[in-house]
Amino acid sequence: MNPILPVILSGGAGTRLWPLSRPEQPKQFHRLVDAHTLLQATALRVADAELFSPPLIIANERHAAAVEAQLAEADTTFASLILEPMGRNTAPAIALAALAARPDDLLLVLPSDHVIRDVPAFHAAVRTAAALANEGWLVTFGIRPDRPETGYGYIKRGAALRPDAFAAERFVEKPDLETAEAYLADGGYDWNGGIFMMRAGRYLEELAAQAPDVLEPARSAMAKAARAGNRIVPNAEAFAAARSQSIDYAVMEGAERVAVVPVAMGWSDVGSWDALLDLAERDENDVARHGDVLAIDSARCLVRSDGPAVVTVGVSDLIVVATEDAVLILPRGQSQRVREAVEALAARDSGQ
Repeated sequence: MNPILPVILSGGAGTRLWPLSRPEQPKQFHRLVDAHTLLQATALRVADAELFSPPLIIANERHAAAVEAQLAEADTTFASLILEPMGRNTAPAIALAALAARPDDLLLVLPSDHVIRDVPAFHAAVRTAAALANEGWLVTFGIRPDRPETGYGYIKRGAALRPDAFAAERFVEKPDLETAEAYLADGGYDWNGGIFMMRAGRYLEELAAQAPDVLEPARSAMAKAARAGNRIVPNAEAFAAARSQSIDYAVMEGAERVAVVPVAMGWSDVGSWDALLDLAERDENDVARHGDVLAIDSARCLVRSDGPAVVTVGVSDLIVVATEDAVLILPRGQSQRVREAVEALAARDSGQ
């Protein structure tokens, strides 16, 4: 089997976990569910040298030192750190990795800010995906749904390619609740978790056919890249010309020979404070605490402080998050509205 080369995408801002996650210190650099940061946990998940080569890390240029420090702390190695001069979404980012790899390398594309509890199940799905990718398939990992989720896109399974893999019949947008309930009842739909595998050369072929305005700027940016040690900084002027688009829209939805490998692996994208509450350890009153927190007569809450002491008394179904310079309080179940707070603060601070 060709080497499996993990490509860890670490360029996201994670604004849905404000005030903890900020552009200068996004969520992948935080310890949210255990002793490791999300970035460290992702790197450790692909540290088995019998299955994986040292990964390529794609990150924002301003996070270079943080990435290197965190991976060193976790005693993990990486092949190259590709530092985007600006974010252009996942299709151009993965193009940089494919251009840095050998054409026959199997790229396993992983967001750096996800949680996967069942690593053996993940590795089993990787092996299945690798066999398909070696045959020329573009593979996406389908997360088996356990609820009618409206916050994720879905993938409809088509014909079986083997007992544990299917042709991807179509990708569908985030549904309303009624549609999501129908997908769950149907049993043939999986969440699109944003994890992919394909040969590097195969991905570049698809970009050439479907998105040359992504490929050519990325190719030029890598040809003109500055290199120092294992850091690669693509040329900013060239990379800025790349169309900003996700791999889903640029490649996966229009390609032939797209496969889906469904997997139940304890996955979460930790996309909100409510999602983190679902993952967190809770006390007998269903309260998840972190930091200097005292919860008195409180129930079904997430209370987190990375700064001052926080005390709750006689409250329920709240999310309370405190940092050194900000406090967020909102009802449980409404954490998707954090983006409204971030936008309102940005407008206030700009004087609009």
